[in-house]
Amino acid sequence: DGVNFPRDLREAADLREKGEHLGEDDERNVADLLVDQVEFCDVLLVSKMDLLDDIQRQDVIGMLHALNPDAVIVPISQGRVPLDQVLNTRRFDFERASLAPGWLKEMRGEHVPETEEYGISSFTYSARRPFHPARFHAFLNRDWDNGKLLRSKGYFWLATRPRLAGTWSQAGGIAHHGVAGFFWKAVPEHNWPDDAETRAFIREKWHEPFGDMRQELVFIGQGMDPAHTRRALDACLLSEDETRAGLEYWRTLPDPFPDWGLEEAS
Repeated sequence: DGVNFPRDLREAADLREKGEHLGEDDERNVADLLVDQVEFCDVLLVSKMDLLDDIQRQDVIGMLHALNPDAVIVPISQGRVPLDQVLNTRRFDFERASLAPGWLKEMRGEHVPETEEYGISSFTYSARRPFHPARFHAFLNRDWDNGKLLRSKGYFWLATRPRLAGTWSQAGGIAHHGVAGFFWKAVPEHNWPDDAETRAFIREKWHEPFGDMRQELVFIGQGMDPAHTRRALDACLLSEDETRAGLEYWRTLPDPFPDWGLEEAS
């Protein structure tokens, strides 16, 4: 829905509010559902384009292209759809669809410059020091004052939970954080997967002294200032002195994040 997509993404209403839930235990929201669908599609039909002006049309197309650079985007008006765009296209490939999201391409270094013509930009933040939990929590919970953030996703590393990789996922007006599992650095090598490809991938991300422990976050949005965001995130990292103080000191830092339910301090 070209008219309502930007608003629905921003407001992130609960599916129960919209009468679209699958039961009382369905806690999803509209933004999550929209982004999941857009990122997995191979053809996107954008309806009601005749009700938008040129700038609004450009914004919607740019947002969709940033979320899924590989999808064919078909603008339609009054429900008129060219059938050859949707029937027997033989475009769908599950593996490609799983790897299509714009955030994943950016994280892999496959920058999509085509989105910049729509005023959409994307960048990756990486670092090899842990975040101070209180400083990073404050960053995540501040008002976003750096353009319009469309999508952000990735992994983060907290000093107080040195063995665990945290996950961050934001779409429009809704965001989630939690735990992905243990970094490979925290797992004895004899317990790593046996196949050579996986081990090579682990080694590709390895950097001593912390192995694969790192920050890796992707941001996609309009009117963003990457340098501004990078400075703000750099300020969340442990200082060099704090890093050198070691694990015992790290675990004394204030940590406002909720319990992840794993053995965090060992």
